[in-house]
Amino acid sequence: MAEDNLNTPVAPQQFSIDVMIEKYAKGDESRVEDIYRRVARGVALAEPEALRTKTEADFVDNFRRGALGAGRIMSAAGTGIEATLINCFVQPVGDAIQGVDENGLPGIYVALLQAAETMRRGGGVGYNFSAIRPKGARVHSTGSSASGPCSYMDVFDASCRTVESAGSRRGAQMGILDCTHPDLLEFIAAKHEKGRWNNFNVSVAVSDEFMQAVADDAGWELVHRAEPAPSLRASGDLRRREDGMWVYREVRAREVWDVIMRSTYDVAEPGVVFMSRMNDDNNLRGVETIRATNPCGEQPLPAYGCCNLGPLNLTRFVRDAFAQERGGTPSFDWDALAKTTRIQVRFLDDVLDVTLWPLPEQAREADAKRRIGVGFTGLGDTLVMLGIRYDAPEGREFATRVARTMRDEAYRASVELARERGAFPLFNAKQYLEEGTFASRLPEDIKEDIRKTGIRNSHLLSIAPTGTVSLAFADNASNGIEPAFSWTYQRTKRMADGGRQSFAVEDHAYRLYRELGGNVNALPDYFVNALQMSAHDHLEMMAAVQPFVDTSISKTVNVPADYPFDKFQDLYFEAWRRGLKGLATYRPNETLGAVLSVTPETTPADSPDPDLEQDPLRIAIDHRPRGELPAVIEKVEYLTQAGKKSLYVAVSFIEVTGRQGGEDVTIERPIEFFIPTGQRDESQQWITATMRSLSLAARGGFVARNLQDMRKVSWDRGQVRLGDVERLDGHRSPRWHDSEVAALAYAIQQILYRRGFLDAEGNQVPSRALAQRHTRALAAQPVLDETEEDDPTQLDSSTGDAHSLMRMHGRKCPTCGANAVIRKDGCDFCTACGEIGACG
Repeated sequence: MAEDNLNTPVAPQQFSIDVMIEKYAKGDESRVEDIYRRVARGVALAEPEALRTKTEADFVDNFRRGALGAGRIMSAAGTGIEATLINCFVQPVGDAIQGVDENGLPGIYVALLQAAETMRRGGGVGYNFSAIRPKGARVHSTGSSASGPCSYMDVFDASCRTVESAGSRRGAQMGILDCTHPDLLEFIAAKHEKGRWNNFNVSVAVSDEFMQAVADDAGWELVHRAEPAPSLRASGDLRRREDGMWVYREVRAREVWDVIMRSTYDVAEPGVVFMSRMNDDNNLRGVETIRATNPCGEQPLPAYGCCNLGPLNLTRFVRDAFAQERGGTPSFDWDALAKTTRIQVRFLDDVLDVTLWPLPEQAREADAKRRIGVGFTGLGDTLVMLGIRYDAPEGREFATRVARTMRDEAYRASVELARERGAFPLFNAKQYLEEGTFASRLPEDIKEDIRKTGIRNSHLLSIAPTGTVSLAFADNASNGIEPAFSWTYQRTKRMADGGRQSFAVEDHAYRLYRELGGNVNALPDYFVNALQMSAHDHLEMMAAVQPFVDTSISKTVNVPADYPFDKFQDLYFEAWRRGLKGLATYRPNETLGAVLSVTPETTPADSPDPDLEQDPLRIAIDHRPRGELPAVIEKVEYLTQAGKKSLYVAVSFIEVTGRQGGEDVTIERPIEFFIPTGQRDESQQWITATMRSLSLAARGGFVARNLQDMRKVSWDRGQVRLGDVERLDGHRSPRWHDSEVAALAYAIQQILYRRGFLDAEGNQVPSRALAQRHTRALAAQPVLDETEEDDPTQLDSSTGDAHSLMRMHGRKCPTCGANAVIRKDGCDFCTACGEIGACG
């Protein structure tokens, strides 16, 4: 095409071609045109058969003009791979271990399994963990205290680390906690622990009320719906009358803000999302509440919401780039931008109909609202090619015109699609256009068309990071809304032999300027990179574009290492005042290092290796090794109200070698749990799902904690009897559990206890002791004859029956677990095991 020759007379650099082939090419694909045709053909399958050939050609032409799909689309569309084309989702997490909580949110381990399936299919996941009751909250079913959301985030982090996404892509996660949650300070501090939550970005969801309390230096209550344990209850009533929330602590809002800012200043996390603004601006605020975002923050999403993204490469619309250096005037093709935007809306709407959905809940959510996200990339390079400084008012004016043009054309295209295909199912014109929503600020002619026809997509715009896509398909044009970080830098690539090699990578505008005869040793002043402008200028660009984006913008504000803390804090307040929906900053320091290596790094030969000390209990096991593994298969029999049940539990083990105290240590760790029987019974299906989450936790090094949590799972079908307890006087009584899952967790704990992995109470045995046991086992097997011990996983048929389960009544016994504690002779007395408790 003639327009291509005008704006891109430079061949892609080899590193871009390598990344394109490695990350996106499939089969015998070797050219970008091959990928364009495969993706266009795969997405056009959503069209009626008579329109597919024409639509495919339109999509290919649109790619040539500068349209792109996000990474998952370019990688998987048209391949037949069972992977989602959606980059990211939001996963709800409730205040329950299994099942659903009282608000209908999935329990923690249900959410874990759903997130693992999503990541396995290629999607990143964002969560808000605020529903989980805080540390020290009362757990009525077990008479214990909660451990809080941060402990469960450890399990989600391990799961993400061990689940390999489709196409060998690692999962990405965003963890959010509300500014009202009692565990907020622990959440903020967690990222300061080396190695913790490496697979999470984390952000605090702040409200307008909190920000105003900071401004006023007012008090701030940390609250939750869950009741505190008695040990946390001070004198007086801690429950608020207006909303029933329990007050765990009152702090100064400004002190909490200072902790957030200090952490962000030091380690770049947590980020801040302005949740009030996200909800106020939401076109669907009448039918949904936003609690979380995707991992990079550009998509505020409801439960099970998705990021269906496709940027436009703005550098492809520049005509006569750098003409000012030759006495001419470069220009920008606004008509081409408008046309490309309109076709991109149809393309992304079709993606919703051809993608694989990891979960049915995600498919239902997408079908009801049909969110898409047309965005752009290459803004920084486009301004350079036009001779405009990114940090000048003219740069912001140009970006505003780009965003406004894309907004208007996207909404008009979606109205046209509604005429052809119908509006999204939850469309309600009055709610959609009510005062304050993003749509209420559209031009009057578009709003009138929406009232008459409806609109196909509830949301249409999103400015996302586009790192690898820009590198592979745009010759390393600047990423998203960002300016170029550096005109040249070093990038490290993992080679086929497992080694790493550094390559010099150049910015697209820089290469083009040199190709056209420019002197790269004396760049004009409009070549301004991210570190050559003020933090305020970064913020100003976001503020210029955000009013025209119906979701949000992912952008990092780079500040120098010596940037004053007071000015750093002011950035966030200014972002809130300017109506932004979030902010992320990056200040290079000794803890974080630099974002990119501008020059090759050297490592002294005698520098310490930070990975030398590795606890073998915490080393992540990416996947189950092929072949047979040592395993234990045991029959577990237990008694329920429905009668006696039995099943077989298999536990597989693997040797793991770490390093402690400068020495290699090898231990045996469980890696996989499963039940090798048919799963037709509803409760056994639940157990099977639990085994999957337990296997994930085992691979991440959290099996002991996971089993303890499973012991707390309860249901309304009555208790389950398995094993026994021995009192100090030698009397033995049956042991009772609150569900089949809890009973099975106890049985597995006993298997691991006999194996030496856990102690008698289900706690983790330290790696040193495990290593010593492993060494002894190798020297002289068996270390002990496990068959000689009593097997607590087998039911003694001589005591009790199913009918006795139904006759039990009373409170839960802390000794045997039975709901059988009554008041007898002024004392607590368990009618199941005879234990005498408190008297008075």
